[in-house]
Amino acid sequence: MSNKAFQDYYPDELSHCYGCGKNNPDGHQLKSYWDGDESVARYTPKPYHMAIPGFVYGGLIASLIDCHGTGTASAAAYRAAGREMGSLPSLRFVTGSLKVDYVAPTPQGVELELRGVAVEVKEKKVVVDITLSANGKLCAKGQVIAVRMPETMAPK
Repeated sequence: MSNKAFQDYYPDELSHCYGCGKNNPDGHQLKSYWDGDESVARYTPKPYHMAIPGFVYGGLIASLIDCHGTGTASAAAYRAAGREMGSLPSLRFVTGSLKVDYVAPTPQGVELELRGVAVEVKEKKVVVDITLSANGKLCAKGQVIAVRMPETMAPK
């Protein structure tokens, strides 16, 4: 795995996302990396990410799947184009669709592992299937349909 996360390649002006933005000190700061043909991210929920005592809030799980999916989409698009991450023009993706299935309660107080596979990579759309596990047990699975960020979203 590379020491530099996908999200670290995002241009500074596009790095404010609550889930993965390096310029958002109040956010999750999620970091995604290649592990062969899969992407991987790890995150340990804070005590305040609680649904009920002992279990993680489902909204956090959706947020992690969302940001890991868009990060994986960006990295997969660079790979498919044969380009280095961070090269210009930037290949930045946003969420077009997010589907999450909660398979089992997610325990609080342990590291969560997200794994993603880009199952479809096109110029303006990437589909990523993601699993979220705790202690090796599948807790959630999701799919992110990521679309190339429209120019209208870029800061002026």
